[in-house]
Amino acid sequence: MAIRVQFENSNEVGVFSRLTNSYALIAMGGSENFSSVFESELSQHIPLVYTTIGGTKVIGRVCVGNRKGLLVSSICTDQELLHLRNALPENVKIKRIEERLSALGNCITANDYVGLVHTDIDRETEEIIQDVLDIEVFRTSIAGNLLVGTYSYFTNNGGLLHAMTSSQEIEELSELLQIPLITGTVNRGSDLIGAGLVANDWSAFCGMDTTAIELSIIEKVFKLNSIEDANIEDNFKYKSSIIQTMIYGVISAYPRCATSQPSRTRVRRGGEHVYEKLF
Repeated sequence: MAIRVQFENSNEVGVFSRLTNSYALIAMGGSENFSSVFESELSQHIPLVYTTIGGTKVIGRVCVGNRKGLLVSSICTDQELLHLRNALPENVKIKRIEERLSALGNCITANDYVGLVHTDIDRETEEIIQDVLDIEVFRTSIAGNLLVGTYSYFTNNGGLLHAMTSSQEIEELSELLQIPLITGTVNRGSDLIGAGLVANDWSAFCGMDTTAIELSIIEKVFKLNSIEDANIEDNFKYKSSIIQTMIYGVISAYPRCATSQPSRTRVRRGGEHVYEKLF
């Protein structure tokens, strides 16, 4: 599900956090309410790492990652880098990048299989992204904006793009990423999607100003209700089988009182009921 939250009265959730399928980074020194929301939803599934990068809280804008790796900006100190290495799962690669476009979270967006990057990013950086995150990388823009990490966000299930993205561009990007994409906004009409939310394959967090319609679009495109819906469907099937069994038992006990028969019941002349196997 998608949850509304604020970081010290800011709705830019994606500025102060980074979420993947194997870990979550949360800016150190934030409000207790912000961290408690993340902990209640994620702590049983993935580790939550509280940190700063370059001594700042805007960690979501100076790093990018997926379940396989994490890339941090050159402003990350040795102490912070060591803390991240010790706190992240052992199978997660981590590397500090010397890139002139140091706001990695604004210039790069990725899931576990593919990534989009700023067209002017260094060739060496592109190779590092491919190696550490173990993904394919494509240079592109979103609705004419080069900051792909600011104006889009996608997971393995789907993605949200800048509201002015053309239908042709949506189709091309969807084919490139092999996931469904739609346009939308967060925080009551903001196009800064990457700054306004974070998500993985089963949860999402967005600013408190996000409207109910925006929230429903986020939940739909990221397929955050798919597991819950499957459970509801399975539960319905289970209850249906119980009801059929109860009907079968009642008709078997009181055949003359039954006003209707199950769909698999056959009636012979003379009032004799012959019941076919229900399961």
